[in-house]
Amino acid sequence: MSIHKTEAIVLRRFDFRETSLIVNFFTRDFGKISGILKGIRVDPKKFASPCELFSHNEIIFYRKRNSALHLVSQADVRGHFNSNRQDLQKCAVASLMMELIAAVCAQEDKNEEIFDLALLCLKELETTYKPEKIATIFKIKALGLSGFQPHFTSCVSCAVTIPYQAKFSLGLGGLLCPKCVSKDASARSVFRGTIASILHIQNNTFTSTLTLGLNPQIKRELDQLLNAFIRFHLERELKSQKVLAAINDKEISYEDSYSGAGSNW
Repeated sequence: MSIHKTEAIVLRRFDFRETSLIVNFFTRDFGKISGILKGIRVDPKKFASPCELFSHNEIIFYRKRNSALHLVSQADVRGHFNSNRQDLQKCAVASLMMELIAAVCAQEDKNEEIFDLALLCLKELETTYKPEKIATIFKIKALGLSGFQPHFTSCVSCAVTIPYQAKFSLGLGGLLCPKCVSKDASARSVFRGTIASILHIQNNTFTSTLTLGLNPQIKRELDQLLNAFIRFHLERELKSQKVLAAINDKEISYEDSYSGAGSNW
């Protein structure tokens, strides 16, 4: 076994036997790892951090070569983010971030950019009054940084620059020009303002995207598109997305929101 120290965000945790915890971490240096904290439930003082969900920690762990479960010997908290846990909507957004990381990042595949993005979003979430905006920005940037992002710069089929009218294909993962739209009969119309908003978030820093304004119609379509894209490619809906939708009373699905040829979402 080799010993390592790294920063880590808690994605998920669950009890193991009567005394211990198994924690899924997203680390700066090793990507997603799973670690066992032996004895923490009977002697919490054994670890300086209780490893709460989406907390930021510094951990020391023994990396096992022949096992995906590593032994965590020390955990020190660097950011509790307690205020996010005390607000229902913020807690749902932070949980969604953790669930998306767990879904799109491979085990033990380092991705410092997503790690830094998650920390920035968790910190901003503590002070923002628009947690849904953080969720939208995180989804777009995390999908891009993990290689899952939808294609909006040109036609996904022929690569031509998209004209004024375009439709989005879930199956092909991007926009289709009028000449290629027949390749997916289920492709849906999309506002150019939605496309422009996604490209702006993809191509600019997290801080600068915080000032982006979205009218309600564009915001609604943007959320529907992102949620449908994630659900289609993961082949399931994120549980935390359902919770967030219920909190915001926006349980209108991508499919239900579309009615008739030529309609927008």
